[in-house]
Amino acid sequence: MDLGLKDRVYVVTGATCGLGFASARELTADGAKVVLTGRDAGRAAEAAASLGPNAVGVAADNADPAAAARLVSEARERFGRLDGILISVGGPAPGTAADNTDEQWAAAFESVFLGAVRLARAAAAELGEGGVIGFVLSGSVHEPIPGLTISNGLRPGLAGFAKSLSVELGPRGIRVVGLLPARIDTDRVRELDALSGDADAARKTNESRIPLRRYGTPEEFGRTAAFLLSPAASYLTGVMLPVDGGSRHGF
Repeated sequence: MDLGLKDRVYVVTGATCGLGFASARELTADGAKVVLTGRDAGRAAEAAASLGPNAVGVAADNADPAAAARLVSEARERFGRLDGILISVGGPAPGTAADNTDEQWAAAFESVFLGAVRLARAAAAELGEGGVIGFVLSGSVHEPIPGLTISNGLRPGLAGFAKSLSVELGPRGIRVVGLLPARIDTDRVRELDALSGDADAARKTNESRIPLRRYGTPEEFGRTAAFLLSPAASYLTGVMLPVDGGSRHGF
């Protein structure tokens, strides 16, 4: 199936590793051009180099108010256009409602929530018909995850923003989509498993609760993201798609 990605241009944030990098890899593999970002310039350049000439790495922090406009400009300067953005960011600090500090909440709000809002607004101002804005969210949009109170608080609100944005941008032919990963086999998820004191046991327990009885791979997530961002998904907007092996109990 031709996804129609050849020569389309995307910004993918938080893409030096994990789900962001997996998404950028699948986009470029199908012929898209990508501006990928990370907070460390060296890691961003290294990640882009591994994807070939259709990727460029840029140092950017989603929490930086100036980052959004700069990344849109970078895409146009490097590749001459902008067709979409996938907004991904490292997960906020784990913890409980009693343990997380005001500083942790504020830092997470700036990077996870407000940073994403700024990036989406900047992209929306530049995109034309056929453009797309994607958010990497979390299964916590629907079901709170124990030990991730900050994520549980912020991700559902960001999904609400994305849904509202999809309604506002729909008449312009711009789509807005969300991806809700659960247990995908990334460094972040391995770190969360390790918080239990026995990572192997935690993984086995988690896998037993997943209908497919395994963690997802970054490649599986990346392929799903590439499809949702592609013209092949041109009639999908406002959707929040679980990428979770069936973990969500509701429809």
